[in-house]
Amino acid sequence: MPRPSFEIGGVRVRPGLRRALALPITRLVTGADVDLPIRVVHGREDGPTIWVNAAIHGDEAVGVEVVRQVLAELDAKALRGTVIAIPIVNVLGFMNASRYLPDRRDLNRSFPGSARGSLAGRIAHLMMTEVVDKCTVGIDLHTGSDRRTNLPQIRTDLEDPETRALASAFAAPVMLHARLRDGSLRYAARERGAKVLLYEAGEAWRMDDWAIDAGVAGVRRVLAALDMTDPVPDDDPPASVESWRSGWVRARGTGMVHLDVRLGQEVTKGERIGGLFDSLGRRVRLIHADRDGMVVGRTEAPVVNSGDAVVHLAEVGPA
Repeated sequence: MPRPSFEIGGVRVRPGLRRALALPITRLVTGADVDLPIRVVHGREDGPTIWVNAAIHGDEAVGVEVVRQVLAELDAKALRGTVIAIPIVNVLGFMNASRYLPDRRDLNRSFPGSARGSLAGRIAHLMMTEVVDKCTVGIDLHTGSDRRTNLPQIRTDLEDPETRALASAFAAPVMLHARLRDGSLRYAARERGAKVLLYEAGEAWRMDDWAIDAGVAGVRRVLAALDMTDPVPDDDPPASVESWRSGWVRARGTGMVHLDVRLGQEVTKGERIGGLFDSLGRRVRLIHADRDGMVVGRTEAPVVNSGDAVVHLAEVGPA
């Protein structure tokens, strides 16, 4: 018996085909429509239904390119299951290179949303009802924010065996046990029974090739781990480093910041990791690691104020 068609947004996609569609969000003052862009790849054979999304924050471009490259290689006739790809969730923010929506709301604090709520709530509701509720697994692609850059990493619930197995399959350099945030897509999707991986890599509004490459490879590995595609030949990445706790080292003064550590570097508590200088080159203060750990994020801002986050350290090892 042939596999049934996949229905989304009132459109039916037959097995073995892919389909692009747009779900209405709102209308601009000019009268132009704003839609949620979606691409469905409906495999010929049975398998899981998963989603991959990017740009919930409108200044996060890395994930958009990850989605493009993953879609370019998917063959609907060979795929086992269904992939729903949403390359840009926060369309209005992306058009303006803004993390937020025009009303300054953070879309990733607005889930599950409401059909009659704010603009953010309506987009979140549309995403939940048309995408998340149809899926068992999701991959949410992000980058660093506020002039910060992140080492490729998976943030997820490592206490759940199935989610942990997917995080291991992704094989990012680090997998972090991350608490759930109210209003986030990951929180709302888990409440509906989905397993969600949140990928962080690179810097906002930049196309960091190393972050894109790690994201594309990771999504491919998850698809293979779910038996939706065949494994990529000769792909044998190192196992992810496991971390159950992390924290930001914060500046204890104001000045021009010069960091001595790179992403992925391991440091020890008390080790010098940078310094602050005034505009005449006088050193204001040194910056030291407050724990043993791996550098998984760092500021790219040239100037920091007292209390600003400068280096994100993940403690390495089991819980």
